[in-house]
Amino acid sequence: MRIDYDEVAKVLAALTEGEGDTVALMATMVCELHHADSRFDWTGFYRVTQPETLRIGPYQGGHGCLVIPFSRGVCGAAARTGEVQLVDDVEAFEGHIACASSTRSEIVLPVRDAAGVLIGVLDIDSDQIAAFDARDANGLTRLLRQTFGG
Repeated sequence: MRIDYDEVAKVLAALTEGEGDTVALMATMVCELHHADSRFDWTGFYRVTQPETLRIGPYQGGHGCLVIPFSRGVCGAAARTGEVQLVDDVEAFEGHIACASSTRSEIVLPVRDAAGVLIGVLDIDSDQIAAFDARDANGLTRLLRQTFGG
């Protein structure tokens, strides 16, 4: 099963209408995303909780890393650069943090609020090599902007 980004956009809009709490928005989005695509083995947010630090937020899947500095891993790279990280093979990504041994590929997107402030990253892991592509990056970026305003 592959995600239909247009359909998920409609569902998320209906579920989150009028909601302003960031954690509630994250939890709702993670639930919808995780169950929309069989490639998504771990789906979650890491929140910016202090300078240069990400802390686990709402997620679905096995346990995630609790704290990730901006200087480490794929999530840190997304937070540090402000750019989508599309990693076909995590073993080839220098500095990858293995929170789960089953992870083979990963996509991580910066999450910004309506003011453009980085509030976290959306991390989706797959147990398949090269599971993600530009279609996913574009679809997920659109969903994040719709939900968080950034």
